[in-house]
Amino acid sequence: MEVQLKFNSDFVNPYQLMANQQPSIQFHSQEIVFSLPDEEQVVSWLKSVIDEEGQILTHLNFIFCSDDYLLKVNQEYLNHDYYTDVITFPLSEDEIEGDIFISVDRVRENAIKIGVSEKNELFRVMVHGVLHLLGFGDKSEEEKVQMTNIENHYLKSAPTLTN
Repeated sequence: MEVQLKFNSDFVNPYQLMANQQPSIQFHSQEIVFSLPDEEQVVSWLKSVIDEEGQILTHLNFIFCSDDYLLKVNQEYLNHDYYTDVITFPLSEDEIEGDIFISVDRVRENAIKIGVSEKNELFRVMVHGVLHLLGFGDKSEEEKVQMTNIENHYLKSAPTLTN
């Protein structure tokens, strides 16, 4: 299922994307055509990650976009002037609620660079964003190792997607 959002402006404020307050995970694309196969399996997997960590899901938006779009988000909201694969915006301190922006361009390039499938790299980036909402960091070398180990743990239970 492909979801295309249409906005009046060229740029969407990530803090204003929340529209549906029912516990859910939704997938959107911004300025690109992208569709995630087998969404229900992915939703189930991500909910199981949140459950296993003992947290409560309120609402997650995954917004798939281009490198250029995510660079604008990075510049505008984080004052960073570089490309990245994922940016997470938590909207609650008590529950899992937020917007996770993912550059499909960066995911594809990184998958090639490290020699993994695009699906594997996409799932790693998706669970990485969720882990940030769960309170895990990746600033120090120790945190990066812990984050990678947790990502690897959850990737073992990721669904197999049809392409």
